[in-house]
Amino acid sequence: KVVTIAKSKKFRDNHGKVLLEGHRLIKDALEAGAVPQTLFFSTVGHLKLLPEAEIKRASLVKVKFEDIKTWSDLVTPQGLLGIFSKPDPAKMSYPAAQLASSVPLLLICDNIRDPGNLGTILRSAAGAGCEKVLLTKGCVDPWEPKVLRAGMGAHFRVPIITNLDWESVPTNLPAGTQVCVADNNDPGSASLVPRGAARAGSAPVKSSPKAAPEHEDEEGAAIPELAAQHYYEDWARAPVAVVIGGESHGLSPAALGLAASTGGRRLLIPVVPGVDSLNSAIAAGILLFEGKRQLLWRHKQEDGRQKLPVPG
Repeated sequence: KVVTIAKSKKFRDNHGKVLLEGHRLIKDALEAGAVPQTLFFSTVGHLKLLPEAEIKRASLVKVKFEDIKTWSDLVTPQGLLGIFSKPDPAKMSYPAAQLASSVPLLLICDNIRDPGNLGTILRSAAGAGCEKVLLTKGCVDPWEPKVLRAGMGAHFRVPIITNLDWESVPTNLPAGTQVCVADNNDPGSASLVPRGAARAGSAPVKSSPKAAPEHEDEEGAAIPELAAQHYYEDWARAPVAVVIGGESHGLSPAALGLAASTGGRRLLIPVVPGVDSLNSAIAAGILLFEGKRQLLWRHKQEDGRQKLPVPG
């Protein structure tokens, strides 16, 4: 009963605890400094795969494997479940290799409501070496079991700040951060998605070069216009943040406003005409790794200039 209740968002919010399943995820959590409350295991052998000093902090409860199969969301349960205090990003100890590979690239998730998409996005953010991930209100809870499964340990490799309103997003960004937004609609294409029907984290772009600095959405709210460019062109200057919008609701006006206020751009990912817009998780992966490539290239160029001998 406790495990079943622990799967609910209400439990996570009211008690500040999360449910983790499987050796890999629990081991990553323990090594990152997450605090275990209770570990349920079917055989002692499962505990031997975990850091001994860390599991001593938890209540250990031996249960039948059949019980774990009943509780589990996995196709092949591993016989190990744990209830942890909800991790605080400020208190976590992220892997040294992750920190060493971090680049001044941040990710902002705007209305990402599909658990599988968010988990995959977090995995891409960790893989690209993002400095931080910000989740605005309207995103699915990152500690939902489906998000955790899709994240494959990303929750314990990159700081994730959740439940932010747009007014507080800038305070969680480094000073001078330029914010760019993902967009699947190419203004040079004849197949623009009509305004109000944007998908895969994109909002439409006016194709006219003389477009007004703002237009209105369906509810009459002013939405700033942003310059658009292809994602493979130069845009990543440290520090930089990328906004990925949800497929159902697209980018919020607040995301566009923040990008406009920082001199950001729309980043277009062109697809073959007639092909539907990209999945938001795929778009995130493309932009994050391209952003990383550009940042590393720029750093290498600047480093090379510093080492050039001074004439005379």
